[in-house]
This record gives sequence, structure tokens and C-alpha cells, in this order.
Amino acid sequence: MHRWLHPQNKPTAPASLRRPVAAVAAGALGAALSLTGATLALAPAASAATTTAATTTATTGPVTGYQGLCLDDRGAVTTNLNPVQVYTCNGTNAQQWSADSATNTLQVLGKCLDVNSAGTVNGTTVDLYDCNGTGAQQWVPQSNGELLNPNSGKCLDDTGSGGSGTQVQIWSCTDAANQKWAPPTGGGSGGGGLNTSVAPGGNFDLSVWELQEPTGSAGSPTTIAPGQLEGANGYQDSYFYTDSGDGAMTFWDPENGVTTPNSNYSRSELREMNSDGSAANWFAAGTTNTLGATLKVTQVPDHVCVGQIHLGSGGSTKPLLELFYYANGDIKMAIEQTPAGGNEVLTDVGNVPVGTQWSYVIGLSGSTISLSLNGGAAQTWTASSTFDGYGMYFKAGDYDQSSGSDSSVGAKVGFYALSISHG
Repeated sequence: MHRWLHPQNKPTAPASLRRPVAAVAAGALGAALSLTGATLALAPAASAATTTAATTTATTGPVTGYQGLCLDDRGAVTTNLNPVQVYTCNGTNAQQWSADSATNTLQVLGKCLDVNSAGTVNGTTVDLYDCNGTGAQQWVPQSNGELLNPNSGKCLDDTGSGGSGTQVQIWSCTDAANQKWAPPTGGGSGGGGLNTSVAPGGNFDLSVWELQEPTGSAGSPTTIAPGQLEGANGYQDSYFYTDSGDGAMTFWDPENGVTTPNSNYSRSELREMNSDGSAANWFAAGTTNTLGATLKVTQVPDHVCVGQIHLGSGGSTKPLLELFYYANGDIKMAIEQTPAGGNEVLTDVGNVPVGTQWSYVIGLSGSTISLSLNGGAAQTWTASSTFDGYGMYFKAGDYDQSSGSDSSVGAKVGFYALSISHG
């Protein structure tokens, strides 16, 4: 099942199709589409020739929506009717949209964002099509960050329940966060649109995460429940906060911090929970489970874990896998061979310089482990059958892999997007 996300005083839509979701990274797209300072009006329908000849003012870059996911041309395919989805921001050409203020269009790879068959009913899918100047391809930015398609009277909508890989649609405008889109700003990789003046819970859905911090008493670190993390005025402190420069959800973990009973290393890290507040404990058999993130490591003494699949029920305190980032920029996947732990196999999977934004999607479907970096092809491994029957849960954040007595030495990691899905 997918993680359903929670509204914050937003109007609801029919439960059979979707429901609005919590506040998230969302700026006013109109700011980018009105570079001249003029308010955009709906352009009249025009022929393709007229559109081509028009003088335009366009800005190119990612369009960021709910949970910091980016509007994406699936597979970078330019065939007409190719689905447009939300996906972990990765800076690829499939996410470089040109917002044209003269025609009110959004274009990528030479094609336009288009309502399928010029549909007008809730749930009509949105895809790519040859630019033709019709009403199906016009998107007027609203002051609240919505993108209105006047032909249908509906707004561009991420269902909010599917996470990375979900095709976008049109839906009655509700002012919900899954209809808010941050603008292209003239290039660069994704993860934009984060509000620097709110707590992390104002930019990210933290209703299914518990925070573990490097404070408290020996063997008993401080934990912050989902209800305390949620919302623009949610919990933050010096170990977990919104970066004032770019809005990143930032984790700081000094090497002398408090540790859990089964680890020598401290952490500032999120642990997956269920929507009812209980600890997540899902099973991989017959399901596909993914953890996606866009992040940047800005400080690391040696190496830091930025994503995990940890074992839940079954009697082990070990992870199935950990994704490590090293001080030299190396990224390595560590996969345990048995639930007893202590026999993990490390695989080099990539390299990104310190301070550079990158993305990952970790997956577990049955016994198949997968990892995609920066939107690339998935690398796969087979989990040992000794893990069969164990419950699992995701972790994400900053789990520093060094220990010492210096409170100024540690790891710092900023997240620009974070999503989980089960189905």
C-alpha cells in the first residue's frame, strides 16, 4: 500500500481517487513565469505556426512539487502521450522544463505538457504532446502556487499517494499542497521550492517519520514523535532544522553524541512509522517498497549512512542494507549477508563530490534489492533467503560512522526531497 499523506486544513476530494496532502516545498510558479513583472493572462488559442513565431520569455529548470519531487518526462521519451510523472529530482534533461510566459506552456525536450485528449474531468492524465497552442497545453500560474488549465477549469495535481513515479493528472483546484508547484529558476538540479522560514515539517510530510537524535542519556537517545515534527511550527533544534539558505531539511550529528544500545555511533536520523503512530514493520514478499531522496552531504569525517532498510520483527537489531557516503565522495552500498550482521558486503556504486546535490532510490521487492542514483539505471542484488520472514522499515538522515570526544566533529546532511512508497 502507498503511504497516504495528511491534509492540513485543506478541502478534501472524493476518496475514491485521491485526497489532499500536507504542506510541502512549494513556491509560486507565477514568479518564474512573469519575469517582466507583468501578471500573466491566458493566451488565446493559436495555431502551431503562431506559437512558433511568437516572442517568448522563458525560464528553464526543474518544476518542484509535493515532497520536493520534480515534474519528469518518464524515461526521457519524446513520443506523443508519454506520461509525465513526479520523480526524485536528479537534474536530468527529462526534468528541465521551459516555462514560456507568452504562451503559458511548459515544455521539455521539445514537447509540451498536455491534458490527455483535452479532457476536463477529474483524474484525466497529463502527458507530453507536440506543442500546438491549444487549451489542453496552457497552464496559468495562480498566486497560491497552483497551475490552472483554463480549458478544463482544473489544476495540475500530484495524487500525493504514489510517491516517485506517479503520473500527474488534473483535478478540481483545492489549494492543497499536492497542487502547489515551485518554479524553474533558470537551470540547476532539483530540490528547489523549499521554504526557508518554516520547520522541516512545513516542507516535508513527517507524519510517517520519528526522529532519533544524538542527545539524551547513554543508550537511550532522544526520540521525537511524528506529531511533534509535523507542520511549519514543528520541532527543530540544532541537530535537526531547516537550512536558512536553501531550505534543506538538515541533520547534524557530532561524533560524541548519545548512541543506541546496539551501536557505537550516534545519529540524527528519521525512522519510518505508520500513519497511526506505530512503528513501521512491512514485509517485502509480494510488494514493492521504495525510499527516494535528494540530498547533499556538506560535512563528513569518514563516512555517513544516508539511507537504510532496517530489520524490524524477527529478532535482529541489524539492517538489511545501508547506503554510505564517504569523505572522498564515494557512495557504497552495504548489504548484510545474514540477520546476525557483521558480514556486510560493500559495493562501490558512484561518486559525488562533497557539497554536491545527488539523489537515490532504494528499492526492495521480494528478495530483489535495487538502487538508482541520479535517475540512472537500477543496480540490483539478491537478498539472502535468511532474511525471509523478517519485517522491515526505512531510515533516512545522518548516521555518522565515526566516534570520538569532539563535539565539533561530525556529519551534516541536507535533504531536498524524501518519499516512501509501498505497493
